[in-house]
Amino acid sequence: MGDVKLAFIVQKPQYKGETSRLGITHAISYQTVEVLLDDGDTVTPKLCFIGEGVLGLQKDQKAMDSYGITSSESHLKNTLLVDLDVLICKEDLDKYGISVDSLPDAAEMGADKTLQIVPFSEIQKAIDESRHVLFF
Repeated sequence: MGDVKLAFIVQKPQYKGETSRLGITHAISYQTVEVLLDDGDTVTPKLCFIGEGVLGLQKDQKAMDSYGITSSESHLKNTLLVDLDVLICKEDLDKYGISVDSLPDAAEMGADKTLQIVPFSEIQKAIDESRHVLFF
């Protein structure tokens, strides 16, 4: 079996719905899957944000105040804490006028990983290399 690559593609906005946050949660759950694998087998997930999926990535979200649900910001920080690769499409950030400075950072929580702002071609490469691609 070896290394199973997975791509989790978040393409919908995170407000007023669970779908995108569930994509983040599923990507984080890869660690649980690894417990069940044979020695030497691994799972390598990549969480990718494209299109309208980038709209819910800004820090200082008030989802709990507005909608009574946890924000995608807190979920995103958790992905960095568990060393998950998070790719964000640069072209879509530019399209929607979202600055890199407005994105959350989990460094204050002790995360070693950071968000990777990449051209769509890098996300396409992650999709092409993956055995399974899941869209949210």
